[in-house]
Amino acid sequence: MEHLLWWQYSLIALIFIWSGFVRSGLGFGGAALALPFLLLVFNEPIVFLPLIAIQLLVFSSWIAYQGHKKSQEAKQLDATQDSNIDWRYLKYAMGIIIVPKMIGVFGLLTLPSSTMTAIIFSIVAVYAVSYILNKPFISNRPYLDILFLIIGGYFSGASLIGAPLIVAVFATKVAKHQLRDTLFVLWFILVVIKMTSFLIAGVDLQLIHQLWLLPCAFIGHLLGQAFHEKIQKAETPVFFRVIGIALLFICCIGVYSSLQTSLT
Repeated sequence: MEHLLWWQYSLIALIFIWSGFVRSGLGFGGAALALPFLLLVFNEPIVFLPLIAIQLLVFSSWIAYQGHKKSQEAKQLDATQDSNIDWRYLKYAMGIIIVPKMIGVFGLLTLPSSTMTAIIFSIVAVYAVSYILNKPFISNRPYLDILFLIIGGYFSGASLIGAPLIVAVFATKVAKHQLRDTLFVLWFILVVIKMTSFLIAGVDLQLIHQLWLLPCAFIGHLLGQAFHEKIQKAETPVFFRVIGIALLFICCIGVYSSLQTSLT
């Protein structure tokens, strides 16, 4: 990213603030709702994915630890209080996700960047339509659970945007008070796998850029924490609809630009 212009760096900083806000506020979607914007600034997924992955490691472990502390404090007052993480379902889901996750990582490292970009924009466009219609992916049958986990695992490996499908399953299987922290432990495990593959493949982790992007994500994280406390008490379909419309517009532009690039 060393050759970018000042306005591109400014946009990237704002997008990482947005990413931190979404990740902390919703518990998922920091990559899915930031990557399309990042790829419009600089069309190289392999540049941004290590940056997002490292931030996921930092903030997912931090949020899960905070949840653990609150859970321990609650147990001191009530010994019957559940853990903040559903370890049983987490182990079950990981057994399904792990293989497609590895296949997705291989696809990311071998497919041309223009092809990967078109796939990413197409996937996020489907998510955007589900938000606009206020009909997010819902899993209510065992075979759909497994299918969503497999597809979500693959896209998580390929581009770190498999979260909406995985969340669709976890939301019906994990208690509401355990969902957010359970998901963050899952994201941590999945990102460790991806980071290991990056290191083995010799991918540039862009560590120097974390010096200014981590603080940006932290600002978004603090804003997202405040937002999360509010949405725990209220549904926000209008918020998701606005996000969906913006995402669909960006994705249409992104798919067009990536196709133009591949044809030239």
